[in-house]
Amino acid sequence: MMDERTFALKGTVVYTEEKESFICFEQAYIVCENGLSAGVFLELPGQYRDIPVKDYGSHVIIPGLCDMHLHAPQYGFRGLGRNIDADGWGTWFDIYAFPEESHYRDLDYAYRAYDRFTGDLMKTTTTRAVMFATIHRLATELLMSLLYQKGFAAYVGKVNMDRNSMDGLIETARESIHETEQWLLDCHGLYGSVKPIITPRYVPTCSGSLLEGLGSLAARYKVPVQSHLSEGLDEIKWVNELEPGLQCYGEAYDRYGLLGSEVPAVMAHCVFPNQAEMKLMSERNVMVAHCPECNMFAANTAPIREYLNNGIAVGLGTDMAGVGRLEMFQVIKHAILASRVRWGAEEREGDPDAPMKGLSWSEAFYLATKGGGSFWGNAGSFEPGYLFDAVVLDDTSIADLNRRSACERIERLIQAGDDRNIVAKYIEGKSVYHI
Repeated sequence: MMDERTFALKGTVVYTEEKESFICFEQAYIVCENGLSAGVFLELPGQYRDIPVKDYGSHVIIPGLCDMHLHAPQYGFRGLGRNIDADGWGTWFDIYAFPEESHYRDLDYAYRAYDRFTGDLMKTTTTRAVMFATIHRLATELLMSLLYQKGFAAYVGKVNMDRNSMDGLIETARESIHETEQWLLDCHGLYGSVKPIITPRYVPTCSGSLLEGLGSLAARYKVPVQSHLSEGLDEIKWVNELEPGLQCYGEAYDRYGLLGSEVPAVMAHCVFPNQAEMKLMSERNVMVAHCPECNMFAANTAPIREYLNNGIAVGLGTDMAGVGRLEMFQVIKHAILASRVRWGAEEREGDPDAPMKGLSWSEAFYLATKGGGSFWGNAGSFEPGYLFDAVVLDDTSIADLNRRSACERIERLIQAGDDRNIVAKYIEGKSVYHI
């Protein structure tokens, strides 16, 4: 039996099934059957000939993009803080992140900020996200409610911190565990495709007692985990001082079931893994959320090719205030740039004839769609059985006078497109945005 989420979109279809190449069709149909993709067809099969068809002409239709690391409360001060070293200000956390997050104890402030954030998020190519909120349980539920009302799909985390934060942003371990469990109970089954995710901010702000309690909650309620891992050398040094005897930073999570041993985990950044950490991650159900622009601002690049070669799942993330834009096309471009800079600095060895080993366009696009989408099972592709998330793009404003292939058009959209090119967006077969 077919429901209202059974229809077809017609246009220029671009997606990836494997990292190595785009799949492109001109004037093709993507069939959505009960919220799932039934596949891409040059002609509608007989059983679908009577379903509604939305003909987008020559517009480009792609799978929705997945933002695997996003700090929702940082949207308010996006684009700020990269000049603090030059001006001799205090730390980024002291000046921006923690003061901003402290405002979310006020639900009126939280509503106004999150309503703007979620409204702007709906105007991007992103259809799924894994995001941090703050330590405030009620404000976190408010964010989940707003995302649900707008038709978005996400994992949202109430942040946990019981040390090394500012006054007003620290709970005791007991309080933090209690508030987290109450939040899990409150939002269970309430917000559709917007679901909870256990969120210790990172080891420096979470004691062993807190991490142990969060690991127990994750296992008991079968809720996935997100946090930060090996983002900076100073961070790794600090973790080793706080938790001596570790073979790698990741062990501090793994000992409590927070690195993908009990439930799936997303770890952001992962710039400086040692061999022990690389091995541990390859043995666990953990995804790397690669945030290339944020990392490059800190003069770092993550070993994404090495992760992929070791069978470790990788998705892409905006991070947020570390960069300033929600648009995942920019993240795709910066993932390619970061990988090429890393290859040139560490592997090329001055060889003018060395073949490029950075990420290709299709690989980076894959990481932003099917790669990140694997955290939801089957998302980020138009293959049969995948959740029907789609974005329709009009590239007329950036087109030239020559006929371009679908692959050229998606390359230019990634390079030069923005929210003005978005015509419509569908999440699990529901139209959630259109102009």
